[in-house]
Order: sequence, then structure tokens, then C-alpha cells
Amino acid sequence: MSIWTDLSRFLSSFVADAFSTVVEKLRTLFVGDADHRRRVAFSVAIIALSAKMAKADGIVTRAEVEAFREIFEVPPQEFENVSRLYNLAKQDIAGYDAYAEQVRSFFPGKDDSDDDILRDVMDALFHIAKADGSLHENELLFLEDIALRFGFGAEDFDRIKLRHVMQGEADPYFVLGAEPDWDFARIRSHYRRRVMESHPDRLIARGLPHEFVTIANDRVAALNQAWETIKTLHEAENRVAVLAS
Repeated sequence: MSIWTDLSRFLSSFVADAFSTVVEKLRTLFVGDADHRRRVAFSVAIIALSAKMAKADGIVTRAEVEAFREIFEVPPQEFENVSRLYNLAKQDIAGYDAYAEQVRSFFPGKDDSDDDILRDVMDALFHIAKADGSLHENELLFLEDIALRFGFGAEDFDRIKLRHVMQGEADPYFVLGAEPDWDFARIRSHYRRRVMESHPDRLIARGLPHEFVTIANDRVAALNQAWETIKTLHEAENRVAVLAS
């Protein structure tokens, strides 16, 4: 069953006049069906927080709208429900901080994959924010504060950020989560494990809807770029060593 069918059934089951109403309904509607609850909760989180982020720089560009649609791949017949929730969040007087804390309450850390889900939310928001070719200062502050409210430290946030911006200047070892003093075989093994962990099937297994594979593709691309940089550095070091011997 498509996530949009789930979301439409969810939104049509009650009249929402505030995002808090959506949250409370989500807590009770899928009791006994944790898989559907996680999938819908993740989708609601992306829609609501992207709506709040749109207000961070005061402008919603065409590129950001297209990025939103690229992540969501919303069927035409379901876009009205998505727009309804997006506009509800955008118009709600509650601040994004309240939204972030409510989203965190969906994934409080009781499940081993809760932190991974919240990283997926951050990756999706970055994907939308950078779509117009630049990351506005207010958007970056917004994302940093969201990460803090999700329980991520400064290093976690920097690693997420560097998957999306300034990749050419980023420390490839930091992006990969490796250490420069590891031997090459260990770094290669670590890289392969990280790629496997970021495979779309892994994301779907922990509760993400099938429609969100763009997030996985972004993550794998960043890991591949870091690995290629490290591999090039290693090959250059080997050439120097051979010439010096």
C-alpha cells in the first residue's frame, strides 16, 4: 500500500484545525500497527517541517517546490491532501521548535532505528533547502536548531551538513566517519558498510516509505565522493613512497 493511501486515509479520518490535532490523532490512530505509524509519522514530519523551513528565509522557490515533489513523488490525485497538511503547518501559529519536539516524540529513542529516522528527516530537509543552489543563512540556522532538538550534537550535525554542502572542501574522513590513521583496508571496509547501511532497502526496513529513496541516493553519493577522495589520496601517497624507496 502506498504511503499516500495511508496518509489520505489518516487525514480524511478527522478535521484538523492545527498541527497539534494531527499529532494527537497520529498517536492513537495506528495503535497496534507500528509500521504504518512510523511511515505516516515520518511523512508528516517532512511535510510539516519543510513548511516551517519555507518561512525561515521567507521565500519558497520553484526549485524547492520541485525538490519537495522529487522526494515525495506525490500522485496527482493525492497532492491535495499533502498540500492541505503543508498549508496547515505553514499557517499554524506554533513555532517550528514545537513541531521539532513533537516529531522527536514520535521517535524518542526507544527503537534502535529512531535516531536513524531523525537523520533521514534531516537529510530530506537539507535536500529541499539546497535545491535552489544555495543554502540561506536562516535555513541553516533552522536546520541546526532542528538537529539540536532532535538530540544531535554539533559533530553529528556537521557530518549531516557536509553530505549536502561544501562537499568539495569537506574532510572526506569526517564525512565517511573514518579516522585518517586507519589503514586502507579498514577504511575500505568501513566505507562498504556505510554504503550498505544507506541502501534504500535498509531505509525502508526501518520504516521509511518506498517513495523516499532520494534520501538514500543523496547519502550514498556523498559517501562515494568521500571514498573516491580518500582513495586518490592513498594512491598518491603510495606513488610518493615508491619514488622515495
